[in-house]
Amino acid sequence: MAARTNPIPSVWTRQQREPDQPALSRAAIVREAIVMLDADGIEALSMRKLGARLNAGATSLYRHVATKDELMELAVDEVFGEITVPAADSPNWRAAATEAARSFRSTVLRHPWLASVLGQAGLAYLGPNLMSFSERLAALFATIGFPEPSRAIDTVMTYVIGAGTTEAAWLTTIARSGETEAGFIARLLPAAQQAAAEHDHLAGSFGAAVETAPEEIRDAKFTYGLEVVLDGLAMRLPSPR
Repeated sequence: MAARTNPIPSVWTRQQREPDQPALSRAAIVREAIVMLDADGIEALSMRKLGARLNAGATSLYRHVATKDELMELAVDEVFGEITVPAADSPNWRAAATEAARSFRSTVLRHPWLASVLGQAGLAYLGPNLMSFSERLAALFATIGFPEPSRAIDTVMTYVIGAGTTEAAWLTTIARSGETEAGFIARLLPAAQQAAAEHDHLAGSFGAAVETAPEEIRDAKFTYGLEVVLDGLAMRLPSPR
């Protein structure tokens, strides 16, 4: 007797069922799930709570989405549709790569849960939006002339995901405090100064209150790191660009 083959656990490998409620679509379920994720994070999302918000029972949801893991795959793919990637024939490769990276970062900050689940969202990479995003990046980096475009892409995306994860976590902490970012920093500063007082190389980082807007500081840090990454990649090109 032949051994039974277990199905691959991904929404992208399972045939979608016909809906029993015309008003309840997979798209509507995913949109509402993203609203919940943006507001309260992954921990607060459950099929039961989502069903209540959609005035539908969990059983009805399962006809469209088999598990919460599948729901996360769909949510990840949906928000990837928001990311802009310039055309492959853009005249300035650094400007094009920067635009793609900054668009990715903006999407991560709009959806703070995204960066932390990219490595855990099952086979999300099979989703149509993520496939389109990856194809457009591949076309851009191949046209730039990188001998191994996928490695150059991985380098840029690893930086953006890492920086975005840290930044999104910080902004989530701010949001939960109920304060503005500037107000939270002002209240945190005395404790930070005290903690760093005995560390010569850190003390200067927590000196007097900074007058520059926090979002400008975060943006400058991201830009600096991205430019360093692109400087390194430029050295891998077969000819100066």
